[in-house]
Amino acid sequence: MRLFAAVLPPGDVADELGSAVGELHRLPGADALRWTGRPGWHCTLAFYGEVDEDVLPGLSERLARAAHRTPAFPLALRGGGHFGGRALWAGVSGEIRTLRLLADRAEAAARKAGVPLPDHRRYRPHLTLARSRSDTGFEAYVSALDAFAGRAWTVRELCLVRSELPRSGVPGERPRYETVRRWPLGP
Repeated sequence: MRLFAAVLPPGDVADELGSAVGELHRLPGADALRWTGRPGWHCTLAFYGEVDEDVLPGLSERLARAAHRTPAFPLALRGGGHFGGRALWAGVSGEIRTLRLLADRAEAAARKAGVPLPDHRRYRPHLTLARSRSDTGFEAYVSALDAFAGRAWTVRELCLVRSELPRSGVPGERPRYETVRRWPLGP
């Protein structure tokens, strides 16, 4: 199964972001983007890719430890940016140091459980909003997101999420996400 560790924004935070994203859908070229649906909004901590079922118990045990060793912390969604011309995202503010620590622990948990991961890259906190198959100028979208400042929330859990990519080839079909496990943060 295709898995990743993540922090999920609560419903009221997603509602605020949804209003801002609704405005982005009105911008020229928005129809050509593959928008991440609200059920798919998350801040990925570590992407694991395809994970064998037999590795899951060890991974779960190590993620539980990572969550236990990390205190709850405040975050907020603010502004936005893009990765090249391929991905548009909402920014994250608040206790970024603790978020990075949790991301490092989620990656270490996978390595110790035997999940093969690519070389470590510095964690860049974000929430992906849209992707493009070809290089796209996201400047107007980023500019529109500059004023966005969502309410703060307290991150209280680490989630293991399963994703299923679209297979039908139907335009507009989105990946599906299912939270497989949740662990409370802190002792």
